[in-house]
Amino acid sequence: MKKTIAVAGATGFIGKWFIKNYKTDFNIIGLSRNSISKDHKCDIEWRQVDLYSISSTTKALKNVDIGIYLVHSMQPSTRMNQGSFEDTDILLADNFSRAAMDCKLKQIIYVGGILPKDKYRMSKHLNSRFEVEKTLGSRKTPLTSIRAGIIIGPDGSSFKIVQKLVENLPIMACPNWTKSLNQPLDILDALKVIKWSIDNKEAYNQSFEIGGNEVITYMDLLKLTAKKMNKKRFIFSFSFITVGLSKLWVSLVTGTSQNFISPLVESLKHKMTLSESNRFKLNNSFMSIDESLEKAIRPKFTLPQNPKFEPRSIEKNTVRSVQRIANPSKKTAEFFARIYPIWLTKRFASIIKANFDGKYVRFFLFGFLLLELKVIKSRSDKSRQLFFISGGILVKRKDLGWLEFRSVLDDRYLIAAIHEYVPKLPWLVYKYTQAKVHLIVMKQFEKFLQTIPKKQYKK
Repeated sequence: MKKTIAVAGATGFIGKWFIKNYKTDFNIIGLSRNSISKDHKCDIEWRQVDLYSISSTTKALKNVDIGIYLVHSMQPSTRMNQGSFEDTDILLADNFSRAAMDCKLKQIIYVGGILPKDKYRMSKHLNSRFEVEKTLGSRKTPLTSIRAGIIIGPDGSSFKIVQKLVENLPIMACPNWTKSLNQPLDILDALKVIKWSIDNKEAYNQSFEIGGNEVITYMDLLKLTAKKMNKKRFIFSFSFITVGLSKLWVSLVTGTSQNFISPLVESLKHKMTLSESNRFKLNNSFMSIDESLEKAIRPKFTLPQNPKFEPRSIEKNTVRSVQRIANPSKKTAEFFARIYPIWLTKRFASIIKANFDGKYVRFFLFGFLLLELKVIKSRSDKSRQLFFISGGILVKRKDLGWLEFRSVLDDRYLIAAIHEYVPKLPWLVYKYTQAKVHLIVMKQFEKFLQTIPKKQYKK
């Protein structure tokens, strides 16, 4: 009987190729933020999902055997996004992990990045990939983590950057990071490892590093790509180019967003080769770099295409704020939800008054109700407290946004997040007043939490 596999990140590079290659081997469900156009004929099932919502994610994973997680939140999803991609990534991974456990999935398969093999402090991008791995594996659902370096293939986001650099720059003065070692892997070989892992108990709660059999530098990859593209390029090392300048020129030359380029370039300083202890050892017949480049540059087969999606009807001025707060006392989200109104009232000398009566949290300024939050007890627990934004003079839509406190990574951190909030203030006024104040308040709350000894309060 075919396994039912849900792919989160199904419209991305790996997701599209997985669907193209294995749609007859498995019952594949593609997860997408947008709904499929009614006039589009699909050869797999697609489900609309908001991965920021646990209830939506749980609904999308109903009657699923295996979840493949290919999500990376490097692009904003609302008009204002307060918070880093690292913190958003943890939140999304925690939602998926919770939903997978509730739906009794047999396994989660995650494709992340190779862990560095050098002295440098791990880049934000790679550290985020590792945090996502730990978050996905923090509950009962068995996790298989596949750590990869550069994956080469037609239409691959990372390899497209290499191609555009070669296409647009006759002369390339390469910074020191281009001398770092990597083991590129072809997309088809990466897919073989994913397929091997599916419902394979040998892969449960295991991590594997995957890469090709050849170790090369990024500069060599540029040179090999230029040769394959029949481009005469003068590529040389120039050590005075900083990482900051690298981000700028790569973004300008390739026409790629700095939100996407920045974390990738920071990661390229690392030595990204396979370790003997974690390398995938069951298949040594991976494609050569030369063959993989030829296939990526001049593909002789039809490239996978995403279906046609309906445009989403969304509120224009929406806000998302995801803030990570250090939690040295290891308190629960339930504790934070209880203590936050008390702290806020004391911190602002009762100018702002906040109270929590067990059902609502209300914030007042000089007697005016600024904000009202309704606790959703049926969807809250010790590690997560959920509130709907239900009223107040600062709220335009009382039927849309929500706020949550979330404990993550074994209670090492608290995530305080606002989702789909629509402010009542004019946008520019909100942007430079209320939005700024929110960040200041969160920073002050974090400082307060550092002063709480572990035994001061009960969890």
